[in-house]
Amino acid sequence: MRIIVAPDSFKGSVSALGVAEAMERGIHVVFPAAEVLKVPIADGGEGTVEALVAATGGRLLYAGVRGPLGEPVRAHWGISGDGTTAFIEMASASGLPLVPKERRDPRSTSTFGTGELMKAALDAGLRKLVIGIGGSATNDGGTGMARALGVRFLDAEGRELLEGGAALARLARIDLSGLDPRLAEASVLVACDVDNPLCGPRGASAVYGPQKGATPEMVQELDAALGVFAGVAQAATGRDIALLPGAGAAGGLGAGLLFFTPASLRPGVAIVLETTGFDALVQGADLVITGEGRTDFQTAMGKAPVGVAAVAKRHGVPVICIAGGLGDGADDVLAHGIDALATAVPQPMTLEACMGQGAVLVEAAAARACRLVKVGMALRG
Repeated sequence: MRIIVAPDSFKGSVSALGVAEAMERGIHVVFPAAEVLKVPIADGGEGTVEALVAATGGRLLYAGVRGPLGEPVRAHWGISGDGTTAFIEMASASGLPLVPKERRDPRSTSTFGTGELMKAALDAGLRKLVIGIGGSATNDGGTGMARALGVRFLDAEGRELLEGGAALARLARIDLSGLDPRLAEASVLVACDVDNPLCGPRGASAVYGPQKGATPEMVQELDAALGVFAGVAQAATGRDIALLPGAGAAGGLGAGLLFFTPASLRPGVAIVLETTGFDALVQGADLVITGEGRTDFQTAMGKAPVGVAAVAKRHGVPVICIAGGLGDGADDVLAHGIDALATAVPQPMTLEACMGQGAVLVEAAAARACRLVKVGMALRG
């Protein structure tokens, strides 16, 4: 029996590789002779750099950058095995876990550190950048990222705005004269797992602002500020991108990258699966097991497990998804290539307990799922 395990990370608990290793242990409890191939994946958020570095035989690097609150953080990025491509993960520099819950306020958080990682890649001589933009703590339209690369954001009196999304309500002019000229020689591929526009009821502020600490009043304030930003940025760059799918990703970082760099947006999981050569790996497999920390209605909109399932279905391979938790709309994934859902949590537990025992719970869940597969095999026989 040949089984592919291709999970995303269980965010805040276990890395994608750690989840894959736990799944492998659980499989071998039931099928000790099974050939298990581990393919850690990601969809643009936490774990994207590690997945791409592992797939290409590359290496991880670290840089001290400015975090979302302006405090120093140690962020990681990667270089592909052939030395041509930089892998950058905005979550490492500007991600929500970097902001304590009691300090979460997307009116002031900034993507400056993400821009610093891009600058580090350019300084290293790399001109091909792959940037994962999931998991942000920000709602600044990518203006912090652009500042780090030399763009200035000015009010009507010509004064520099403060960082963060709220200050964009006073934006009057954007000065592009200092924008890093090396970007003109670069290709920037953005790994994005959502299709939201920049503003409006499906925009960055309305949909994702509350997850980052925004009250309903803050959501209205931030959405209006991004609307001002979109108009001024369009005038400055000649690019009309605010309504494009993905412009609202990462608090509008998708829009910022489209405005200020030669970026193109693609589903993050598609980039990772292509880089790993997943299509070829699945051919001839008997089963695929994928997973993520929480499966709900958003998963069916293009998250990692559904991307994995789409490839597996092309080859007629059944797919089981093991989730840390099941939320509203989880069953929607059953119409998108996933054949069965299983939860890693076997009994009532606190979130802290679940996250602390993530690998153990995943291993046990994989064993339970495989026992059911074994029953199915007996019935079929």
